[in-house]
Amino acid sequence: MRNVALVLFCAVASGFGQGPQPAGTPSIVYAVYDPDAIREYKTNPRVVREMVNRLVLAATGQPDVARAWASLVSPSDRIGIKISAAGGELFTTHHDVVNAIIDGVVAAGHSRSSIVVWDRSLGGIKDAGYRPGVDGYQLRATAPRNGYDPKAILSAPLIGKLVWGDLDYRSYEGKMPLLSDTENISNISHFSKIISTEVTKIINVPVMSSSEMNGIAGCIYNVTIPNIDNWRRFAQGSRFGAESLAEIYNDPVISKKVAFNLMDGLVAQYAGGPQSQPNYAVHHATLYASKDPVALDAVVLRRLEQWRARASLPPIGSAADYVGFASQLGLGNSAPNQIEVRNIGR
Repeated sequence: MRNVALVLFCAVASGFGQGPQPAGTPSIVYAVYDPDAIREYKTNPRVVREMVNRLVLAATGQPDVARAWASLVSPSDRIGIKISAAGGELFTTHHDVVNAIIDGVVAAGHSRSSIVVWDRSLGGIKDAGYRPGVDGYQLRATAPRNGYDPKAILSAPLIGKLVWGDLDYRSYEGKMPLLSDTENISNISHFSKIISTEVTKIINVPVMSSSEMNGIAGCIYNVTIPNIDNWRRFAQGSRFGAESLAEIYNDPVISKKVAFNLMDGLVAQYAGGPQSQPNYAVHHATLYASKDPVALDAVVLRRLEQWRARASLPPIGSAADYVGFASQLGLGNSAPNQIEVRNIGR
């Protein structure tokens, strides 16, 4: 059984009260901007495809798109693309971004029908342009209860109230419990079967969005919170809950599988996310990519904070403490002097 509390305690004990850690290799975050990529929430498929291809070529140093994706995933891998579908029509990971990624993976030798594109729930994906049964790849949601793996367990001292859909939720079938619903309180979560057993490599494609509960719904958030049950206990705004996201990501079920992070910033939302809040959105027309999820989250978090400051909104950094904590766990770099942002031109 995985124990978040023990690892968190050891990491904090070893990471604080010491001198500065030796500087490691700087992380590179690639960014590509094209104002023609999106207008009035409508994407230009050709421009978006070129942006995705430029990013993966730059990030891998390969001479063509097929070899670029082949350097990230092997022919024997079962590929999963983790999107964000919480934002409905306007703020779901853009269909054109996913199509460009899949065409590249297919060019690298994978069959389209074997690729899984998923989120916890896929409500609104049709309005966002996805075509189940037509696109050729698998569009999957995590099935309530049965979609979670009883053998892939995550334990933490944070207590959560189980709800319908969680694996261990007990239904009283209309009967009132004798005293209290204590059976539906748990410090256990389970990973989804998709992430625990069905895919061996993950291409992580979050949207560029704030999170009301976890600061930023970025790379770390996108493959943790939407992929476990009893997740609400990690979204309570407490410092311990925030740090836990880094530890969840550090589990081999996730960290050993994420091959590439590509953040969809064609539209960016700086408040109210990851659900749709158009009043706090901007046409950013930018895509980001990195092999370092921590660096990418850190770069985007700073940009979101700038927009929030201009709108006289309070900062969200304290709710995203897990980004800095992830650096202490060795998952990547969060310090600005350890991150290089490279803007990729035409």
